[in-house]
Amino acid sequence: MGIEKTQSFKHRSVSSPLPPSPSLSPWWRYSTLIVFIIGFSILAFVTFLTYRDAPPIPAIVSDDSGKVLFTKEDIEYGQEIFLKYGLMEHGTLWGHGAYLGPDYTAEYLHNEALIVKDTIAKNKYSLPYDKINNDEKAVVDNQTIQTLKINRYNSNTNTLVFTAGEVAAYNFMLNHWNEYFTLKEKAPGLPEKFIKRKIELTALTSFLAWATWVTVAKRPGKDYSYTNNWPYELLVGNVPSAPIYLWSALSLITLLGGIGLVLFLFGKFHFLGWRGDESELPMEEKIPLPTGIITPDQWAIGKYLLVIGLLFVLQSLFGGALAHYRIESGAFYGYNITPIFPYNLLRTWHLQLAIFWIATAWIAGGLFLSNWVGGSGEIRGQKVGVNILFVALIVVVLGSLVGEALGLRDMLGKAWFWLGHQGSEYLDLGRLWQILLVIGMSLWIFLMYRALKPAIKKEGKFELPALFLYASMAIPLFYIPAFFYGPRTHFTVIDNWRFWIIHLWVEGYFELFATVVVAIMFRHMGLVTSKTATRLVFLDAIIYMAGGIIGTGHHWYFSGQGTVNLGLSACFSALEVVPLTLLTLDAWDFIRLKNKTANVERDDLASKHQWAIYFLMAVGVWNFVGAGVFGFLINLPIVSYYEIGTTLTANHAHGAMFGVFGMLALALYIFCLRALQTKEQWKKTVQFVRIGFWGVNIGLFLMIILDLFPAGVLQLLDVLQNGYWHARSLKFTMTGTFHFLEWIRLIGDGIFIFLGAFPLAGAGIWTYFTCVFNSPPPSHQQQIKEVK
Repeated sequence: MGIEKTQSFKHRSVSSPLPPSPSLSPWWRYSTLIVFIIGFSILAFVTFLTYRDAPPIPAIVSDDSGKVLFTKEDIEYGQEIFLKYGLMEHGTLWGHGAYLGPDYTAEYLHNEALIVKDTIAKNKYSLPYDKINNDEKAVVDNQTIQTLKINRYNSNTNTLVFTAGEVAAYNFMLNHWNEYFTLKEKAPGLPEKFIKRKIELTALTSFLAWATWVTVAKRPGKDYSYTNNWPYELLVGNVPSAPIYLWSALSLITLLGGIGLVLFLFGKFHFLGWRGDESELPMEEKIPLPTGIITPDQWAIGKYLLVIGLLFVLQSLFGGALAHYRIESGAFYGYNITPIFPYNLLRTWHLQLAIFWIATAWIAGGLFLSNWVGGSGEIRGQKVGVNILFVALIVVVLGSLVGEALGLRDMLGKAWFWLGHQGSEYLDLGRLWQILLVIGMSLWIFLMYRALKPAIKKEGKFELPALFLYASMAIPLFYIPAFFYGPRTHFTVIDNWRFWIIHLWVEGYFELFATVVVAIMFRHMGLVTSKTATRLVFLDAIIYMAGGIIGTGHHWYFSGQGTVNLGLSACFSALEVVPLTLLTLDAWDFIRLKNKTANVERDDLASKHQWAIYFLMAVGVWNFVGAGVFGFLINLPIVSYYEIGTTLTANHAHGAMFGVFGMLALALYIFCLRALQTKEQWKKTVQFVRIGFWGVNIGLFLMIILDLFPAGVLQLLDVLQNGYWHARSLKFTMTGTFHFLEWIRLIGDGIFIFLGAFPLAGAGIWTYFTCVFNSPPPSHQQQIKEVK
């Protein structure tokens, strides 16, 4: 089983020594190290400024008479409530989170502006605002801006004083949020009495009152707020600050300069890129071919593939239900599903399952490839390790999903943070599950090391097998910042560490890991040489991390950071587009490499895995479109100011997250499926794969072209015309053309789910039950005999 016999496929000893490969200049690794040191030094400095410049949390908030409205304890407890009930997976705070609910700070700020206006009008003219004349309104409008912009926080006494209008707004919002989270069909996608305790609702309102004050009060010594005047709200004078315009313009200069420099280098040095030096012929390099022998630990990976397919289907179905919530905010084709599957739970599961199935595919592919690259054959105890890791993954997946459901229903008491829902988007799983996840990934690294050790010893600690291990090690290593904060850590600081993980994982080390995996696969297929592949890994590390590390700060434009971060992250974030422009060349090079003529044996290997190569081609295309074009579209500070938290963010997320990392995961998934099957078995499986490939790509394309991009543009236009709060309200999202586009999206969703996810999952199910479950791997000697 898992072997196919061909005339040209000859068995080679897996332990045969490698000949010395052409040397690569040590300056490649020196340059990579320099980029890492500089990048992380600057990012560490920005993080230091985050702690220093975070908006103050007053010990007491009182009215003019000194009457206490709420305290620091109330604010911090309110933050706990916000996190415990997963409200970041329902709406947004400072623009970060989900899109069905409102931005809580923008919603509060708009209502506060209206109430302050009315309060001033009554005090000044003894009439409500809507009863005074236009000249009087102009006076009140100006006074409202001045009133809310004045920073009444006293750092010496650590107290904050609210004006009469702000006090009236606070009392109004107490009732507003009480009704919103308790009454039926008030909060879209949430059941009635979602938050039951009055003390929790009061604390939540106190937290949102503070978070809203941060958005409008001027930072000491500056003419803009702690959030750089975000959100856009003309009623309070919140418009883009001068630094936003300045750094947006300068970032464009950085972008053009970076693209020009890289294109110049690629033009001058012809050996850069996947093609390498034309004189570096793969057929001349005697990299040992895989023998075709499937070891017991590789065979054990079959069950991973089954789980990957099932999780992918579940994640896609949850995504379809989420999209439908934006059509019928309280129902699913007429059925009320909010008591069972509230929106914030479905969105949590949708994001978590995406991470889980993609990570599982990378783990499985990494384990399979490491055995291939290491060339040591069967390793004693490796199968046991693979099975233990599988059990650990199942425990983390099921435990975290159940914990999140129980946590959102307030059924875990004080253990909610450890076992339930942490409340930070993308990092929702409880702290215990995070610890177990890191332990599991550490076991994965250990297993990878055992398999790669022979190749590292033969080729060297800076060659491709070692780089494969280093890139894998970065994934658990840079998840550690998840442990640097707790439920009462300052929200600005939480957001800082959260994006250390999200950005550096997704837009940094995942990209690097992807490059290494592609390089490994292409090298052993004989499509590129070791020298070309290794050079590509270092090159990608340099150009991705040159912009990507410091560019992390583009997520922090409006979350309480200063303008130092704004300037640095704007320019370096623009540089992130530079390597992505090269992916148009990658897509063509993948096609050229696929058709490249090497020796007969390696041609057979490339043909055998042609569908894995097709998915890698899709990675190149979607990386340029989803991460490059759509990413740059929203990364400029001036665009992000108006756009953050709108459908254009979801447009980028779908194109980049699934288009890049999902496609790479599927490439590894298909690669492993093919390796476990004979030629005859694959004839049936490939039918599922062929349909699934076109289903996910066409479905994703239609999601974007029919809804996410045009709807995002419409929402951006509404922000400009009516303010951010309005574009995020149900008045806009559930009416007009925007709502019609949400209906049309069902076409893309349907194709993606039923012609994409289901067939690809079917391929995994078919493989497991026909090739793995009922068929133990043949003995080592038997497989050698069959190959011969």
